[in-house]
Amino acid sequence: MHQRSFQQPFHSASSDTGGRASPSLSSPGKMFFVAGARNTAGSGRGNERRTIYQKFREVDILDKKKTVTALKPGEDRAILLGLGMILSSVMMYFVLGITILRSYADSVWTEEGVCIVLNSTVTADMNCSYSCGSDCWRISRYPCLQVYVSVNNTGRVSRLSHNEETRDASSECFYVPRCQKDSTAMHAMILNISERLKANQQVPCYYDPSEQQEMTLLIRLYDHSAVFHSLLWPSCTLAGGALIIMMVKLTQYLSRLCEEIGKLKT
Repeated sequence: MHQRSFQQPFHSASSDTGGRASPSLSSPGKMFFVAGARNTAGSGRGNERRTIYQKFREVDILDKKKTVTALKPGEDRAILLGLGMILSSVMMYFVLGITILRSYADSVWTEEGVCIVLNSTVTADMNCSYSCGSDCWRISRYPCLQVYVSVNNTGRVSRLSHNEETRDASSECFYVPRCQKDSTAMHAMILNISERLKANQQVPCYYDPSEQQEMTLLIRLYDHSAVFHSLLWPSCTLAGGALIIMMVKLTQYLSRLCEEIGKLKT
């Protein structure tokens, strides 16, 4: 009896102690595992978000690098094109400067007036040479037409020449045809010119206002319109080349500006 009563309280006490101790020992472990699982899940989602952002950022950076890599060769070609256009225009200016502009500047027949044809006659035959092959030259003859005019009804009589080249080739004849074997054809050409001058009594001409040159010219090799048209295309080429380079530089500046603005926003 005493032994059973002694064991019974002991078992009850131990059962009570075990019943009370088990909740107190098991609840902190459960809380720890739950908190750890929550922290692991939160960090996993954060890492996943960060990984997705980094992927998008890397894709964006790669796209920008590809765009810059693709644009740079095109920009280099455009700059080379602009520089080539500028260089070609400078060369054209140089060629025009030693040919057309020089002849235009050296010409003293700058004033335009009206010449009245006083006389147009064929005086004599002039000798000329034409090519008949390699190292072969032969002599032919053409008629010399002399034309006298009065400039602007001033009573000043002067000899009329076709242009500067004719005046340099012959100071006596109005026109020097291209020398050829058939002298009859050249003779017919000169007579036709003489008849046309006689039919048109008044013709426009150019004279020297300083009166240093007594001769007058029917036309000028390079007048104002010829100089303008000769300088037009080199000027357009120069302006086009400069515009291409300016557009490329402007595009590069705007690209850098956009990159800086994007960095400031991020």
